[in-house]
Amino acid sequence: MNIGIIAHLKHPIRKPYMGGLEAFTHDICHRLKTRGHQITLYASELSDPELNVKVILSDTDYDRETFSRFRSHELSEDFISTHHAYLETMQDIDGQEHDIIFNNSLNYVPITMASLIRTPMVTVLHTPPIFELKRAMAHEQKLGQIRYVSVSRPNADAWKPFLKDCQVIHNGVDTKSWTFNAKPTGGYVIWFGRIHPDKGTHLAIQAAKEAGRRIKIAGTIADRNYYDTYVAPLLDENVDVLGACNHDQLNELIGNADVSVITPCWDEPFGLVVAESLACGTPVAGISRGALPFILCKETGCLTTSNRTDELAACIDKAASLDRQKCRERAELTLDAEHMVDAYEALFEKVVSKSNLADVS
Repeated sequence: MNIGIIAHLKHPIRKPYMGGLEAFTHDICHRLKTRGHQITLYASELSDPELNVKVILSDTDYDRETFSRFRSHELSEDFISTHHAYLETMQDIDGQEHDIIFNNSLNYVPITMASLIRTPMVTVLHTPPIFELKRAMAHEQKLGQIRYVSVSRPNADAWKPFLKDCQVIHNGVDTKSWTFNAKPTGGYVIWFGRIHPDKGTHLAIQAAKEAGRRIKIAGTIADRNYYDTYVAPLLDENVDVLGACNHDQLNELIGNADVSVITPCWDEPFGLVVAESLACGTPVAGISRGALPFILCKETGCLTTSNRTDELAACIDKAASLDRQKCRERAELTLDAEHMVDAYEALFEKVVSKSNLADVS
């Protein structure tokens, strides 16, 4: 198939990933290409050229230190630039001979314009309901041009008031690229991801302290004010802040950790860090929000329903005793990227076939 893949434009689609959506987009582009599909990735300028990128937004103003392409007083300019990037893309996309459009943009424009193009579209809902998408989808569903997918059942449930039919295809990771470690030697727990209020880094540090354990923090500072206000005051000899780590470094850090502490402070639709942790055999202690309680099971993690750090500390102790082999098996059976791509491939074929039949009739 000839697949046009629309990325979101907040960050370039390349390593090191700023978050799960960049990782998802990069990985599925690579896997679809490996399976013989012709792909075009509509993304910003600094995205990985190996993904056959069609540049739709300049990265001249992208700040690699703040991981942002605009200053606070330029928010309206960023909105307008993004709007026009997607508008021009959709105006031209029918001429690219794609069999299907795979929309991962988180933007209202591709959805709004779907009724004006001939090429069928699959849109993935990577977020809980947000205002601009809800409005666009309400109008689009009167015509039913788009097939929607959610990355988890809880996220699909959140969209039910606005979307009656939404298939669930879980995100996945390359379990073969994460080395299973049955006997960790680090003597610490780990938290990894973007250091941001949504991720609750400070809660993980406090809980580790209350559990009497060392903690390593791996990831970029996505919100400097949050880091300075809530994280930095907690730092001492039992907290190691390591910054951004590459895949091999993360694999060793996660695999040698007794527990991964995962602390979502919002209803996160998925969370690749969970899959990565389990693939290394490392059980999870965390906060039961979003998709986390649906990704884990009692053999692979222990969750608290509150933000109380004493309860999270108790979860850390309990998770440390779980069977690491069962964690790895959970990742292989339910969270492997090849299963994810199988499901998307089957969906694309179904949507394209239905579109072709409609054209004939």
